[in-house]
Amino acid sequence: MNNELPPKPAARPEKVSLWQYMRLFRRDILSAQPAKLYGAWMAEFRTPFFRSYLVNDPALVRLVLQDRPQDFPKSDRIGAGLRPLLGESVFLTNGEVWKRQRRIIDPAFAGGRLRDTFAGIMAAGQAGVDRMSLEDAPQEIEAIASHIAADVIFRTLFSIPIEDKTATQVFDAFQRYQRSQPILNLAAFVPGPKWMPRFFRKDTRRTAQTIRRLITELTQQRLDLIAKGQAPDDIATKILTTRDPVTGASFSLKEMVDQVAIFFLAGHETSASALAWALYLLARYPDWQDRVAAEAQGFDGHFASLSRLPVTRDVFRETLRLYPPVPMMVRETTKSEVFRKRCVRPGAQVVISAWHMHRHTRLWADPDQFDPARWQTSAGKKSAQDAYLPFSAGERVCIGAGFAMIEGTVLLAQLLRAFRFEPCESFVPVPVAHLTVRSYSGILLRISSRVS
Repeated sequence: MNNELPPKPAARPEKVSLWQYMRLFRRDILSAQPAKLYGAWMAEFRTPFFRSYLVNDPALVRLVLQDRPQDFPKSDRIGAGLRPLLGESVFLTNGEVWKRQRRIIDPAFAGGRLRDTFAGIMAAGQAGVDRMSLEDAPQEIEAIASHIAADVIFRTLFSIPIEDKTATQVFDAFQRYQRSQPILNLAAFVPGPKWMPRFFRKDTRRTAQTIRRLITELTQQRLDLIAKGQAPDDIATKILTTRDPVTGASFSLKEMVDQVAIFFLAGHETSASALAWALYLLARYPDWQDRVAAEAQGFDGHFASLSRLPVTRDVFRETLRLYPPVPMMVRETTKSEVFRKRCVRPGAQVVISAWHMHRHTRLWADPDQFDPARWQTSAGKKSAQDAYLPFSAGERVCIGAGFAMIEGTVLLAQLLRAFRFEPCESFVPVPVAHLTVRSYSGILLRISSRVS
């Protein structure tokens, strides 16, 4: 077995000036943090404008996300960076607006609806296998994963393949946006109202406008089909035809565009990130790759047979632990609090870092090691209960968490049944956080056929 640890970004020096921190933060929020956060229960960060508390203590995380979530709404410092694309989507809203949005959206991802999306996931995975070219030269696996994940979203959300003209345009625009927009805009360091200029790059703002225009076209086309009684029974139709049980109102066109933007961001960007890192890890650890490939050979492609992929599922879980696509969540205090005997004022930022909790030295055994077997041990299950947050937790847990676990497991099985992935000896990817955790210079792997 390969005992070399999977890559993680180097930590910054313990003491840096605010200006240095902002520059590091702008480049990558992961390497902008000190190494001590991998063992600390809490850390305080002060700026002239606000105080921020990164919390790794499981009791505090439960307090914020599960016990009293209404007292810790999402901070608009996240919204400051993402609102040009996401508008007032469920990812950014709070309070009654958020509750109304969830009442309309949740039924589309409940219970048996996951079974309804399975055919679209399988079709996208098979299309990805069919598209794969076998070359002698290393291939950029993030691009391949992005293409497949985008295809999944279009097939399950709008019942169209990625080859559809509008789908292709949206995918291309998201590829540009992902690299141009960090998770937090620098203006997030400065307090101010929503109308305050946020200093977005021109290409970021322009690309966001393009994406929203294209999504508006897709959504209007679906509304027209619904009016004619000709709409397919997919996620978009389900959401657009669901009325809020409290108010009786459904989403307007603009509101639906906001939601589709976050579905694409959450369902495409995060899935692509996880799939690419999973393939890289399997390339580095061939024993696990062989186990996944052997398991995949016995998978008949039916929804009822997902339980026959336990190793593949654990590999995907372990990938989400080491490389959580959304590395940090930011909440805000609404009143005075006491965190670990420290007084916290209203308006303080509360940062819950899945990245640091998933690699915390006091919460996991060998936290930097790739070990899918940990998920079948009592220690691993206890650690997961206390410190595993790839989809957040509590009432704001990711709507598509179940969808994502099925998608990741199925796509890995399809790809590993058909291909063998090998690392490039001279190439080691460096994780950085843009919209999601990606590699600074992509992920290069060699791909060969398993079919003789």
